[in-house]
Amino acid sequence: MFVRAYLRASTEEQDAGRARERLESFAHERGLKIAAFYAENESGASLKRPELFRLLSDCAEGDILLTEQIDRLSRLKEDDWEKLKEKIKGRKVRIVALDLPTSWGMASAGEDGFTARMLEAVNGMLLDMLAAIARKDYEDRLRRQAEGIKRAKAAGKYRGRPADKKRNAAIVKMLKRGDSWREIIDATGASRSTLARLAKQ
Repeated sequence: MFVRAYLRASTEEQDAGRARERLESFAHERGLKIAAFYAENESGASLKRPELFRLLSDCAEGDILLTEQIDRLSRLKEDDWEKLKEKIKGRKVRIVALDLPTSWGMASAGEDGFTARMLEAVNGMLLDMLAAIARKDYEDRLRRQAEGIKRAKAAGKYRGRPADKKRNAAIVKMLKRGDSWREIIDATGASRSTLARLAKQ
């Protein structure tokens, strides 16, 4: 059994590794050693998370996916959450989250069959509930943000998000070098509309 820790932050400005010490402390208290850390800066509302899927591909049956909170794992819409759950179930990976104390027993390999099945059933239900709450929180924040922007625009105070000058300069350099749009998008995470605007300029 290997413990694999997943760390996620939504943007490059946030520190995906912030919770590393808490996860190490949790594992140490239970006599476990974390085999590998998988960290990325990606939205929890998207399934496009290469490090999460690399973690799952590295897992063998019975391995533990350790994370700080369920929302680090999912802010997904219901159908995407179901897809991710199927992947987790297919690999027979156990989810342990610091914000879900009932999952902590999954970090122990010594349960009998009945106890293991009970833990799995209870945690499956709670995982679904917390994933749904995380998604609602995400949608609520988007709605409040949109309302705030609308009010600011009406008052003539909205300036929009400041341009990422460093990234844009790198994109222009790549465009001049003749790199394909797909290569630039993969390397920088920029949208096609951003590339179109910079190419036009």
